[in-house]
Amino acid sequence: MKHAIDQFNEEWHAKPIGFVSYGGVSGGLRAVEHLRGVFAELHAMTVRDAVSFHAVWERFGDSGNPTNAEQSAGAAKNMLHQLAWWAQALKAAHDRHAHVPNGAS
Repeated sequence: MKHAIDQFNEEWHAKPIGFVSYGGVSGGLRAVEHLRGVFAELHAMTVRDAVSFHAVWERFGDSGNPTNAEQSAGAAKNMLHQLAWWAQALKAAHDRHAHVPNGAS
């Protein structure tokens, strides 16, 4: 995954990033925390809220739908709201002054 992210270095600059993770007890949140640092180095803005499925094998029914859809929808709504806010803020900033990492010209 890290290699795939690195292949598009400049495309990540000044972009908002949200995470959806899944796993066992931690729900993939340790991987998300690692990726936050990766994206910071790529000049991207990660949002605080994420969608995480702890004990993923218990969170989805046979149909593939979440067993607690309201909880999942609430977390997704919060994250998407933050992504939209940051997308607008970063676009407005970019429109005023193009993002140039490390002050390079």
